[in-house]
Amino acid sequence: MTEETIAKEQEEQQFVIQRIYLKDMSFESPNTPTIYGEEWDPDISLQMNTQARAVGAPFFEVELDLTVTVKSKEQTAFLVEIKQAGVFHISGYDADEMNHLLASYCPTILFPYAREAISSLVSKGSFPELHLSPINFEALYAQRLEELKQEESAVTTEES
Repeated sequence: MTEETIAKEQEEQQFVIQRIYLKDMSFESPNTPTIYGEEWDPDISLQMNTQARAVGAPFFEVELDLTVTVKSKEQTAFLVEIKQAGVFHISGYDADEMNHLLASYCPTILFPYAREAISSLVSKGSFPELHLSPINFEALYAQRLEELKQEESAVTTEES
């Protein structure tokens, strides 16, 4: 490839954040106010999911769904559900690069917004601060690719 070809490809590739928004949120605290008087022994569970969909070329919506459940001594203290979303203008990438951007890079951008929203809701519920640790979406993406390769090789081996 010539330098001109490489430069042209780089010019054609675009990644632009159009909007970042909170799509849905929920906070439930079923055992208040009695749980406030209990000894605080939190057990935190985090469930996470991402999804992406085209919303008219070259725009894509990526959703990061987080559910945090905190129990103290087997009683649910609170449950927070957040759907943090964004619309991204993405063009000029091949299918593998596009998948990587949608499954790893976009959730990495969305996560700090979701983490802040969760922290704010927990504080408003009068519970001790909750700060979720950063998540390495790149590592999760690589792990998922490896799992898919192993599944494919297992299917190929079974067919042989």
